[in-house]
Amino acid sequence: MVFSSTTFLFLFLPLLFLLYFIRKDIRWRNGVLLVFSLLFYSVGEPVWVVGMIVVTLANWALSLAIHRERQDSVKKMMLALAVVISLVLLIWFKYSAFLVNTVAALAGSQYRMAEQHLPIGISFYTFQVLTYTVDVYRKKAAPQKSFFRTLLYISCFPQLIAGPIVQYADIADALSERKSTPVAFYKGMRRFVIGLSKKVLLANLCGQILETTQLAGSGADMSFFGAWFSALLYAMQLYFDFSAYSDMAIGLGKIFGFKYKENFNYPYISASITEFWRRWHMSLSGFFRDYVYIPLGGNRKGTGRTILNMAIVWSLTGLWHGASWNFVLWGVYYFILLVVERFVLGKALERIPAVIRHAVTILFVLIGWVIFYYTDFAALTEHFLALFGMSRQNGLHLIPLWNEKLIFALKQYTVLPLLMAEACLPVLPKLQEWFSKSEKRERIGNVLASVAATGLLILSVVFLLGQTYNPFIYFRF
Repeated sequence: MVFSSTTFLFLFLPLLFLLYFIRKDIRWRNGVLLVFSLLFYSVGEPVWVVGMIVVTLANWALSLAIHRERQDSVKKMMLALAVVISLVLLIWFKYSAFLVNTVAALAGSQYRMAEQHLPIGISFYTFQVLTYTVDVYRKKAAPQKSFFRTLLYISCFPQLIAGPIVQYADIADALSERKSTPVAFYKGMRRFVIGLSKKVLLANLCGQILETTQLAGSGADMSFFGAWFSALLYAMQLYFDFSAYSDMAIGLGKIFGFKYKENFNYPYISASITEFWRRWHMSLSGFFRDYVYIPLGGNRKGTGRTILNMAIVWSLTGLWHGASWNFVLWGVYYFILLVVERFVLGKALERIPAVIRHAVTILFVLIGWVIFYYTDFAALTEHFLALFGMSRQNGLHLIPLWNEKLIFALKQYTVLPLLMAEACLPVLPKLQEWFSKSEKRERIGNVLASVAATGLLILSVVFLLGQTYNPFIYFRF
């Protein structure tokens, strides 16, 4: 089930609200939310919901044992066991075929293992259950005595499928005591509608254009500007798709009394690759920083060790997104860019005009998304060459600057780039800041926001009823 579906909007969510808010007792509300969360996941994964429950149960039991144990060596063994149990399903479903086939290819064998069906959201809930056990081990949070509250933390449907990755310490108190107010409900629904409209009105449209126009990846039909325009469309689709899900998750969390951290902060306004990764998928960056980079030593053990730690983190970041060599290459690509920025350019980067730094950053990000897009290296190579005006079809040669496909796409969707550009900029926060400067402005702003949210909701529903293209890209991660 996806948030941007009529079943979710008109059946699942209203029924959940009705049952959840009928009583104020926290045990009742936790029970309703847990049942609906498991139901939400079961719609897509009727079998492997059991795997999630088993992994959660093991981590819950081991965390209690870690808390009671006094010997550090035993605690470490228990933590290691919890990590193994948490990762075994993820490794089997996501990486087993990749690892076996890679070894077979290196050995010259023709054997190929079939890829496993990947349970939806397994990477997200695996990381969350790990944060719980590690936080208890570090004494950053007390262990949860109730298994059902622990399971609610892991399975809570707003952030279950595609994040943001919620660290246990951030919501531990809310599992046993939280408030749901009319103001929070209003703000949460407004945030949900913003996410829904970004998904339905922008992300889906970008995806449809990519599928129907085939601006790149088609060999001799590619053009220079078509290759860049398709990279831009995919960049927009990724951002609006994933940030939309995060918006909806944060909004739903607010409705139920949970405060989830922001996951995106207008990444396409960044003036460096370092800044980009401080703004893009911040919960994933935070996870690797807190649970991998810093435990490895961070930047505390000299330049060489820092670079090694960065290499490990970015290799894992690439692999986290998928068991394919293009994701590994994508992680290595960003590792190299970040090392160059940090250790080669250093403070000299600040002396370059901001507009140039921003333009160069966006160019590198677009190239990165091309690497991210193609699991087929032949298609990746062809698109990469097209970005520089070349093709290797029938021998290496120059390609046209534009073609009929590009002209058709630009004529058909003339306004779309303007809408995307505006939605990528922090226009809304600036407007909110301006309206909040006086009580009169704030009242006017609230009325306008309510009208706009209602209009976007109606428009999104209309588009949903007429669309067949409605995937969430990050579900496959």
